[in-house]
Amino acid sequence: MGVSTSRFGLRSTLVLALASMAAPAVSPEAHFLQARAQEPAAASRWSADTVAQLIEVIQSASSEGLNPADYRLSALRQTAAAGQGPTLDAVAERSALELAHDYLFGRVADRADMQWLIARSPYEASQLAVRLHQAIASGRIRDFYSGLLPRDPRYQALRTALAETTDRAARDRLRVNLERWRWMPRDLPSDYLYINVPAYRLQLFRDNVSFASYDVVVGAKATPTPQMVSPTGSLVVNPAWYVPESIARKSRLHPGRDGYVWKATPDGGRRIIQLPGPHNALGRIKFNLDNDQSIYLHDTNAKSLFNRDQRALSHGCIRVKDIDQLAADLLSQNGGDTSAFEEALAGDDTRTMRLPRTWPVYIVYFTADVDNAGMVSNFADPYGYDAKVIAALDGTPLEMASS
Repeated sequence: MGVSTSRFGLRSTLVLALASMAAPAVSPEAHFLQARAQEPAAASRWSADTVAQLIEVIQSASSEGLNPADYRLSALRQTAAAGQGPTLDAVAERSALELAHDYLFGRVADRADMQWLIARSPYEASQLAVRLHQAIASGRIRDFYSGLLPRDPRYQALRTALAETTDRAARDRLRVNLERWRWMPRDLPSDYLYINVPAYRLQLFRDNVSFASYDVVVGAKATPTPQMVSPTGSLVVNPAWYVPESIARKSRLHPGRDGYVWKATPDGGRRIIQLPGPHNALGRIKFNLDNDQSIYLHDTNAKSLFNRDQRALSHGCIRVKDIDQLAADLLSQNGGDTSAFEEALAGDDTRTMRLPRTWPVYIVYFTADVDNAGMVSNFADPYGYDAKVIAALDGTPLEMASS
């Protein structure tokens, strides 16, 4: 990711062109720019009070880890001093919408090479300009902006830590992770699985509180685990491993030992699978995740890897220590019965079992995270993403197309 790219990842004229084309999915940034382009020329009239509120909010953007100068603070002040009119309306509108976008979606949009695949609804962006104009009409600019930021207490704890920190490196780390929270969906469920890759930890949340945690092994730097929301509703006891071709070639696997065999494919070809057994790389349990990246949670036959401090070691999937306990926890929720699971573990047959309910799984990347007590913990950056985020936050964005 180059530091000279726009916060929207592409020149806005290109984004607008793409937004007008029929496509299966359009980014929130494209919807945002398209909505701006369709606004009437005199969409709002900024009063002295609403401009003063906007200036105050822009000044406070530093508390969120953003740079107030990126929102034309100096130009806005100068224009406001000259009095109300179309020029002030235009300058205020532009600054206000750019800050609103960055509060709601984050400033750094070019996240593809950081494997951040957690999607946001385009509807949020399409309504942003309308919501701003409602705030202008009611004179509630401060409330509008505070409502755009994450409400999660972990964001608030990072924000408080930023206010209390003067060290440059520590501030940059906090700014990066505040930005990542702005990328997150605004409403997380009360019950979910939360896997923070740099922490090498899976947490089970119930009623918004972490009540169980498990050590994990995540993808190596060369095969990073992507960030995504991927629900799980079933698990497999004694799974077979259908080895991806890339891993089979790189690892030079040979059928005939350690349970590896050839299996015919529908197209007349063949691929390597590893049958269940003591050598199986997936261990005894695999949780199916719903995603197109072939990422899932599983046991492992290499238990010693959990003893390492740095555990970015896998091909991308997530290995979970004591995964049998996690399975029992999830199977026992909502009136579930673990007896069939215990019976399956006692045997050698492959069995797929439905969970009593589907659990959202959030795979995230926070190098500064917050525990139940509100304490901030720092973690190493195994994939080197922090430097990319801070460079983009501090870079000079390209000009946006005028609305």
